[in-house]
Amino acid sequence: MNSCSNHNTLSFGHRGAKGYVAENTFESISKAIELGVDGIEIDVFKCLSGDLVLFHDKDLKDLTGKSGQIENLTINELEEFLVLGKYKIPTLNDVLMKIESPLFVNIELKGSDTAGATSKIVADFSRKTSWTQDHFIVSSFNWNELEKFRSIDNNTPVGVLVNKSISINEAIEFGKKINAQAIHPHYQLLDEITVKKIKNNGFKTFTWTVNNTDDINFMKKIKVDGIISDYPDRI
Repeated sequence: MNSCSNHNTLSFGHRGAKGYVAENTFESISKAIELGVDGIEIDVFKCLSGDLVLFHDKDLKDLTGKSGQIENLTINELEEFLVLGKYKIPTLNDVLMKIESPLFVNIELKGSDTAGATSKIVADFSRKTSWTQDHFIVSSFNWNELEKFRSIDNNTPVGVLVNKSISINEAIEFGKKINAQAIHPHYQLLDEITVKKIKNNGFKTFTWTVNNTDDINFMKKIKVDGIISDYPDRI
């Protein structure tokens, strides 16, 4: 992701623009683009028919009001589930096809067996369209899935997600092991010294999910490379 090499902090819309429109829908992604983001962050599961679909949880109930496990349903069966009773659950392929001008897309691998299908879509779009591999960064809390992705694709940027149960040092060591390009820590794990440590080890820092203006300003002050926010227009 060569465009991230300066100190300008990139803005990423979290699950599209979650603060404004239902998450992980094409409408939410369109809103993020309308707000002028540098990139979007989205979550993917592999459904029963093999399609990669945008959704954050395995269980569909909270967002759709209907019971079901996303990995146990086909893409046709998922047509019956609407996010907040209104929005279709999109496929990754359809979302990328509908985006008119390529931008950074952070694909978070949520479910099992997502690495191979994600790699194939990234490769197809990089080969056949104006998208390039550097438009993408693939991240996950599931380090086994990240390792699997890297074993298939050694070129697309990869980011190691870090929450409060994982140390930054562990993430850095794993990042080196899989030739990752970025570390993605929760913003409360970051201070100026930690960001410098990540940078000195050769990684970008992309942090999540930063919604408060004071927190956003502090992240920019300590020179993170990208901020993921439900309200990306605040960045």
